[in-house]
Amino acid sequence: MLNAILRWIVLALALILVAKIVPGMEISGFLAALFAVVIIALVNIILRPILLFLTLPINLLTLGLFTIVVNAVLFAIAAFFSPGFSVDGIVPALLGSILFSILSIIVNFVSGQLSPA
Repeated sequence: MLNAILRWIVLALALILVAKIVPGMEISGFLAALFAVVIIALVNIILRPILLFLTLPINLLTLGLFTIVVNAVLFAIAAFFSPGFSVDGIVPALLGSILFSILSIIVNFVSGQLSPA
């Protein structure tokens, strides 16, 4: 339980870092980042499987690269539903989702949620 709370806090800090790096992304504060991380997780749990299924043909044609676009759309949807977190366009959503995904993988690896391949 403590590990999950610590990961949640670190991911919120990672989202603040991403918002500072990527132009076109804004987050109003730490509480907004905590809430946004929860919304990102819920969007990924609920909508990601549906969107990946619906985009399966184009994903197969692009050898999975279209998943990056799906991640950007999910990131923008999460920003839409998160007060205090905004993404201004698809390019900031794309860059933000890539950077946040990389930081999330690092956090999960360090916390022991992922094992080395």
